[in-house]
Amino acid sequence: MNISVVIPIYNSELSLPLLIERLKPVLESLTDMYEVILVNDASTDRSWNVICGLCDTNEWVRGINLMRNYGQHNALLCGIQLATHEIIVNLDDDLQNPPEEIPKLIKKLEEGYDVVYGTPDIQQHGVFRNIASKITKLALQSAMGIDTARNVSAFRVFRTKVRDAFSDYKSPFVSIDVLLTWGTKNFSAVKVQHHQRELGKSNYTVKKLTLHALNMMTGYSTMPLQIASLMGFGLTLFGLCILAYVIGRYFIHGVSVPGFPFIASIIAIFSGAQLFALGIIGEYLARMHFRTMGRPQSVIRQVIGFKL
Repeated sequence: MNISVVIPIYNSELSLPLLIERLKPVLESLTDMYEVILVNDASTDRSWNVICGLCDTNEWVRGINLMRNYGQHNALLCGIQLATHEIIVNLDDDLQNPPEEIPKLIKKLEEGYDVVYGTPDIQQHGVFRNIASKITKLALQSAMGIDTARNVSAFRVFRTKVRDAFSDYKSPFVSIDVLLTWGTKNFSAVKVQHHQRELGKSNYTVKKLTLHALNMMTGYSTMPLQIASLMGFGLTLFGLCILAYVIGRYFIHGVSVPGFPFIASIIAIFSGAQLFALGIIGEYLARMHFRTMGRPQSVIRQVIGFKL
């Protein structure tokens, strides 16, 4: 067994040395062949300088410096594509995923699974961040299935062979968790510790997580289109009920439904539904537009530590 650890890096100059220090004994206890790939997603601090220093002092550490900030999953995909060993481990750079928990995931993987998630026993985020994480998992359910999406986290282990399923993927909108489902349905999860962040501050805001959820829903699923269709069908039935009410009132009471407020309310409901549906269709068209443009997932500025 040999292991590649792929970690996306953004503004983590303080935690990186400690992360590598804690990873080394864990990986040595598992295998003699391992590498750690640190993908710098255009950090604004000294993260890249720290990565270069770590590569100089540890021959098993590799560094990738991206041209600009592409996002966590794009950076992860870049590192995954360059991983050379048979098992890939992903974890965050902030030490909230303890490296000491990696053997638990590896042990579960050896039971015959292709992907194993480390599900936090207790989330150590704020209330709003936890809410945003739940929104993201709800978005994943349509593409991954309810049971799998419930256990998704940034701490995962999978067989590198699964990468073959998305080796030709070109879209700039990336979700590693959805791409893994293209290669296998053999998922599992284990409970792991989740620590509070002690160094630096979180780079994931509620806004970013919500946008990521929306990107997943429109980038990997037709669920929004189905919702728009169901809404259109429901409002059509509603309109027929209103028509029946107006006609019935005229024949029973001999008068029509009074006035402007009623008509204005109906028009507002139907106009809002139409704009909602057009917005969803526009999101899908935008993704088609970006794909035809050939917009890259990421562009590498520099690599260090790879034997090319």
